[in-house]
Amino acid sequence: MKSNILDSASLTTEKKRVYNQMIQSTIKVLQIGEGNFLRGFFDWMIYESRKQGLYDGSVVVVQPRPSGKAKIEALASQDGVYTLVTRGLENNVPIERMDQITVFGTVFDPYEHWNEFLALAELPELRIVVSNTTEAGLSYHPEQWKEGEPINSYPGKLTMLLYHRYKAFQGDPERGFICLPCELLERNGDTLRDCILRYCEDWELPADFRNWVVTHNLFLNSLVDRIVTGYPKQDQAEAWFNEWGYRDPMLTTAEPYHLWAIEGDPSLDQELPLASAGLNVLWVEDLKPYQVRKVSILNGAHTFMALYGTLHGIKEVRLAMEDSHIGDLIKRTIQNEIIPSLPYNSVELQQYAVQVYQRFLNPFIQHRLSDIAMNSLSKFKTRLLPAIQYYLADEQFTELPKGLATASAALIRYYQISKGEAGYEGKSFDGESYILHDDPILLEQIANIWENYYSGENGSSSINQVVSQILQIEAIWGVNMHVSNANLATQLSAILIQWEGYGNE
Repeated sequence: MKSNILDSASLTTEKKRVYNQMIQSTIKVLQIGEGNFLRGFFDWMIYESRKQGLYDGSVVVVQPRPSGKAKIEALASQDGVYTLVTRGLENNVPIERMDQITVFGTVFDPYEHWNEFLALAELPELRIVVSNTTEAGLSYHPEQWKEGEPINSYPGKLTMLLYHRYKAFQGDPERGFICLPCELLERNGDTLRDCILRYCEDWELPADFRNWVVTHNLFLNSLVDRIVTGYPKQDQAEAWFNEWGYRDPMLTTAEPYHLWAIEGDPSLDQELPLASAGLNVLWVEDLKPYQVRKVSILNGAHTFMALYGTLHGIKEVRLAMEDSHIGDLIKRTIQNEIIPSLPYNSVELQQYAVQVYQRFLNPFIQHRLSDIAMNSLSKFKTRLLPAIQYYLADEQFTELPKGLATASAALIRYYQISKGEAGYEGKSFDGESYILHDDPILLEQIANIWENYYSGENGSSSINQVVSQILQIEAIWGVNMHVSNANLATQLSAILIQWEGYGNE
């Protein structure tokens, strides 16, 4: 029945007061994206800022693609109200908090209500545009513009919205937007701006408008970091519904940790007072240090444990960190090898690493290593190879430090593969099978090297030669790692032999 589904009518008296106050607020934010992440990240931040009396605007939310119709309609049927449960470790103590988030003043489908979407451009106080449309959504795809018909892509829709605003306010320099893309792309603000300018060219929009876009709108690069786990397991959801006395199909869950680093002037916090609300939102001059530390420490640790943990038969991040051997090895590698390779404040990096360990140990998150292990070849190159090359380029190091050497050997051993009916298959140290998801051309090339090793063909008579051949594949490493580092194959081969012997040495 509708009556026991969360909506504005089912709120308590105090919550209704908060909701009604929000509904009467001026719309200041356009949100492109109805999914779990923004609702567990940005909208929660707006809610916290409003709760402290620091922000008086509301949010209009639309979905970025037609396939989001069902979810946007479900959110609208609940009057935009939904429950967020934050649970995890804070100072190594488990916590659980429940909030009914009330920030959406308007919820609608822009494809069915295109004119209503364009009319948002005429709201004088609309200032912020936030998005999370996935990496694929923040990209340029040639589209035709037909008057009165909705544009499919997010950058295309925003181009039309900006053009409508430009005309409505006659190019007023004070009416530009602050665009905050949350997609996990490096320089995501630059990418969004460049897509818009390409549509301007395609649709032959006026040069004065293009100049207004560049000069009077901000497209800010940003880095988001929070694990939003979405709808929980059904038995947990049912337990909460029984406790709360209502059901919530839009329920989502998130970890306590959050970070939003935005490359922009700190004065912008006056317009979006999230840092002022005590949230971990940083207005920074240069985003790169925050991107590098996340990729190197958090993502690097993920890739290392996905490879090495899978070989040991471990299935989840938390279980890998709780394992005395693997967990300690990951920590030592980060603290003693990866952090010293980074050109930033080591104390701050160590503090960040401690936060990462605590997040990995969150008992409420089941983060599968098999998911992290997908496309490990490109991930390894981005996340761990920079630290490896740091040590190889330093003459005082005759070989790689133990942790990074182990990670490199684990990559090669994880890709000890053969082609089967289900795809390219590898096996753990105990013989448990796993299927690899990666570049098919590289998988075929690596599988052939291992096949030649077992058959003794093409000179692959030793594990050292196998490692040497894999190190020579420039498509994996970006360079020929064997030619530039003659001792590397010997070091990695020794680790592989120590693990499993290999018979033809």
